[in-house]
Amino acid sequence: MPVRDAVEADLDEICAMVRELAAFEGAGDEVTLDVEDLRRHLFGPQPAARVLVAHPAGGPGTVAGMALWFPTYSTWLGRPGVWLEDLFIRPAHRRSGLARELLDVLAATTEGRVEWSVLDWNLGAIAFYERLGARPVDGWTRYRWLPGSAG
Repeated sequence: MPVRDAVEADLDEICAMVRELAAFEGAGDEVTLDVEDLRRHLFGPQPAARVLVAHPAGGPGTVAGMALWFPTYSTWLGRPGVWLEDLFIRPAHRRSGLARELLDVLAATTEGRVEWSVLDWNLGAIAFYERLGARPVDGWTRYRWLPGSAG
């Protein structure tokens, strides 16, 4: 199957794709992840997040993409959901259906909604998401707080 749960042996590929995604987004110098911390957060006794990896058809040896996600909960729906933190397909494998496969497998993990953010300049991704039937959430502004900062 082209999509599967990541295992600890995939850690180097996951780290590489995080860096590739950051470079694609023009933020490569902002990646400060520690590999051992990531190992603990993904594969330790209490994982904070999970990863699905995608392989191209006919080849389990190549990791072509990933979806890094974690569970959420909607009090309004009264059910769990999923926050998709990163969806990344390496350029050589884009438009091959792997992103859709990753999202389909991810959607099957929850009875609730799958949510994510997309950079407003990433028109290719926006068009892809809209073809799926996903829509932006109007009226909400995303905030980020770094504890210890001003305040």
